[in-house]
Amino acid sequence: MTIVNESATFEGGCHCGAVRFQVIVDRREAIECNCSICCKKGFLHLIVPPEKFTLLKGSEVLETYTFGTHTAKHTFCRICGIHPFYCPRSHPNWIDVNVRCLDGDVLAKFKLQPFDGADWEENIDKLQNSEV
Repeated sequence: MTIVNESATFEGGCHCGAVRFQVIVDRREAIECNCSICCKKGFLHLIVPPEKFTLLKGSEVLETYTFGTHTAKHTFCRICGIHPFYCPRSHPNWIDVNVRCLDGDVLAKFKLQPFDGADWEENIDKLQNSEV
């Protein structure tokens, strides 16, 4: 699959619709991590700088979960429990959007790159030094 490198705007949100967001994507490549929380949530990572992300509605229904170093801020809708985006430990000042929470059938438009998050400490440099 060829990665599309043209800017596109996507909208997405949680299951119940209380949380909605918009994201500008320059590179249609997502990260598939095998760490315990990503596997359990089914999270496919699209890490973007904050200026490319807009929360359209739902700030009042977002809850935050942290663990370990408490650097990552795992946000989720308190109504339906879906995790549409969060602030990741790897890029704490950026936004990590779950590609599975984008509207429509867009997953096929993204190339998935595996990341060995189960061995996070040994591999994080690869993620932090790559183009996201």
